[in-house]
Amino acid sequence: MKTLLAFSIPLLLISLVWSGYLEYDQDVLIPQDWTRVGRVDPTEELELTFALKQQNVHLLEEKLKLVSDPDSAQYGKHLTLEEVASLVHPSELTQKVVRHWLHSHGITNCLTIRTQDFLQCKMTAEVAETLLPGSRFHRYVRDSHSIVRSSAPYSVHDDVHQHLDFVGGLHRLPPKGQDLSKKPQQHKAGLHLGVTPAVLRTRYNLTAADVGSTQNNSQAVAQFLEQYYHPADLAEFMNMFGRTFQHLSQVERVVGTQGAGKAGLEASLDVEYIMSTGANISTWVFTNPGRHESQEPFLQWMVLLSNMSDLPWVHTISYGDDEDSLSTAYMMRINTEFMKAGVRGISLLFASGDSGAGCKHMGKQQNSFRPSFPASSPYVTTVGGTSFKNPFKVTYEVTDYISGGGFSNVFGMPDYQASAVKGYLKTVEATLPPPSYFNTSGRAYPDMAALSDNYWVVSNRVPIPWVSGTSASTPVVGGMLSLINGQRLLKGLPTLGFLNPRLYKLKGQALFDVTEGCHLSCLDEQVQGKGFCAAPSWDPVTGWGTPNYPALLAALLAE
Repeated sequence: MKTLLAFSIPLLLISLVWSGYLEYDQDVLIPQDWTRVGRVDPTEELELTFALKQQNVHLLEEKLKLVSDPDSAQYGKHLTLEEVASLVHPSELTQKVVRHWLHSHGITNCLTIRTQDFLQCKMTAEVAETLLPGSRFHRYVRDSHSIVRSSAPYSVHDDVHQHLDFVGGLHRLPPKGQDLSKKPQQHKAGLHLGVTPAVLRTRYNLTAADVGSTQNNSQAVAQFLEQYYHPADLAEFMNMFGRTFQHLSQVERVVGTQGAGKAGLEASLDVEYIMSTGANISTWVFTNPGRHESQEPFLQWMVLLSNMSDLPWVHTISYGDDEDSLSTAYMMRINTEFMKAGVRGISLLFASGDSGAGCKHMGKQQNSFRPSFPASSPYVTTVGGTSFKNPFKVTYEVTDYISGGGFSNVFGMPDYQASAVKGYLKTVEATLPPPSYFNTSGRAYPDMAALSDNYWVVSNRVPIPWVSGTSASTPVVGGMLSLINGQRLLKGLPTLGFLNPRLYKLKGQALFDVTEGCHLSCLDEQVQGKGFCAAPSWDPVTGWGTPNYPALLAALLAE
């Protein structure tokens, strides 16, 4: 893993590290699109999440590698939630010290979870500021959203510093939703007018028979930022676009509370396409109640995963943030949460983002690419985006210029991808961006891709064309993995779980290689808006390529 040398840390950071700050590198600046309303009333109730230090994280990582490697004798021997809890739960000392610290401040309204490594506690703003010196809670608004966050870094007492990873609910503002629309283009008569379930099934070679047929299989999408789907939209979508294959027209279960407002385009897209690609498979929607004014909805979802014994086998999430806006402590802990899911046989798929390689302005005429998290986690499968070469026909695919991809500045390159990534860097060495723009030793993403351009979506009872983004490609891939899980379960095989070690051993087998196109990045003289470009085999724009379903099914059914 890439680490900062002590002598290179600014003096401010050194003082923060030495004085009880858990997240010394967390960006606490509030973006300009949020307006500060004022200080929170001292008596207002807040909910904070305390991430207790876990035990045996290195053993958890080793176990995940073994159960995810098809060449291992332990492949597919996933753990139950109870077994995960017994491995990683905090020590008795950690639990005792943290609870004593909270009780000494009068904080007794706390809930724990099955793995005992998170505590969610309610307290007044006044108590929170006493508990966490340095914190100052304000209310901020953006559009119709209202949140409470601290405008300054927080610290904790020296006695508990070594027993906590971070405290959630003080920082990390929700990112603004992606603009999922692109300008429409003129079409010629007699040619397809955008991506629909039928177009996807044609391109990726799914037949009408490729639908779910087993009872013990399920899939899920997770929604944040007050994005809600409407059951009527799903029913209308399936009526319009699902007539040629067997499917379900209702979500099996909503975890959380559906809002009463308008349907969100993001939520509509995710639900409609995971249920039309992973057709006839029980589908859950994880959603978030209310405004979550003092809570981080993404963190809330992660806590839910550690508190439920029975979960869908595939989860797709169209959510991300810039790595540099998050603390290292937070990302490392969330990474452990991904390991906990993977070792249970759960596949987590994240969209790679819609900003290409991204761009961070470092100073006068000095820029670098900007990786996205959780896309950059080594323990999730990250999905990039493609477009048809001919936008009017079902042809071969090229890079969608928005497709997120690059190299992490936080996580080192995992062993499973080292050979593929080094091969790419060597092959395209002459045309790579300058080395100052990216970290060649970091986790590289995405891992694979699918069409992300010009989708039809039904939202608020209206068919909407030209919806685009890796938010579209991710549930499409997730649905196909759910179909494959169904076939594995019928054969008595374990679920796919964490896919990447197996995916990289296929070396592109069963995928359509995408070799054309580049994605966007910094608009400066050195790179002129161009990030990385697609190339034969793996690349940091489209990964290994897009699914050829029957070939991928055959490859992943092999024991």
